[in-house]
Amino acid sequence: MAEAIAATKTTKIKKQSEFVRVFKELAKNKTAMLGLIILIIEVILAILAPVIAPYDYTAMDIVAAQQGPTMAHWFGTDELGRDIFSRVLYGARYSISMGVLAVIISTTIGMTIGSIAGYFGGWVDNLIMRLLDIIQSLPAMLLSIVLSAVLGPGYFNTILALSVNGMPASARMLRAQMMKVRGNEYIEAAQSINCSKFRIIVRHMIPNSFSPNIVQATMAIAHMIVMAASLSFIGLGVQPPTPEWGAMLTGARQFIRQCPHMVIFPGLAIAVTVLAVNLMGDGLRDALDPKLKH
Repeated sequence: MAEAIAATKTTKIKKQSEFVRVFKELAKNKTAMLGLIILIIEVILAILAPVIAPYDYTAMDIVAAQQGPTMAHWFGTDELGRDIFSRVLYGARYSISMGVLAVIISTTIGMTIGSIAGYFGGWVDNLIMRLLDIIQSLPAMLLSIVLSAVLGPGYFNTILALSVNGMPASARMLRAQMMKVRGNEYIEAAQSINCSKFRIIVRHMIPNSFSPNIVQATMAIAHMIVMAASLSFIGLGVQPPTPEWGAMLTGARQFIRQCPHMVIFPGLAIAVTVLAVNLMGDGLRDALDPKLKH
């Protein structure tokens, strides 16, 4: 009993020390920390949008329509006199959450499929890989458009359409890593004492294989945010008057010459968020695998 307790404590210490090591490595990367700080600020602003936003994002003032940035309206107003600053703040809730949720769903499903393929191999692996080949044979944007058209526009339907897009990459990544570790001695030891396949996969193989998936998922958030904005821009994602950044751009495109501020600020919000996620993803990649540093 004492040995088991000691082993459990040792495992916890190792896990904690690995987390501390990764965070310390990440903290050394100034650009990664800049990206992390920007993301934290954006998330805080999105959460506190009802408190920070000077106006309701649906409030219209026709008299002040299409005004440029002023002290009353920091980012100006749109064609209906709605405050763009307030709409950008509320839009962060939709755009960022869609990117994060789509990645969580796609990574979870992808890792489940990849773990099954990587552990069992053989015909199971071949069947799963061929199905993923079919999904990946379609261009990502085209697949998202088709799924969004079938499911219909909306917040949750857009997340589902994006999730299917990201699933094959997560599955392939975990499968490749698990095929490397499934022949290791600790896997053979677990099999020799009749550990269940589920326990071997969950407790031994996935924890030693999923580090690349963390980096991939982080980088995928930026891609999902852009894809979500693209679907909303063509009318298949979140629908107006919801202040999603892509939907704001599609409403402003016809006024791009007369009122460029209507396009600039939602566009900057997307660009800054994507840049911050990519900076953090690069730093996280180097922190998890120092050999990749250059």
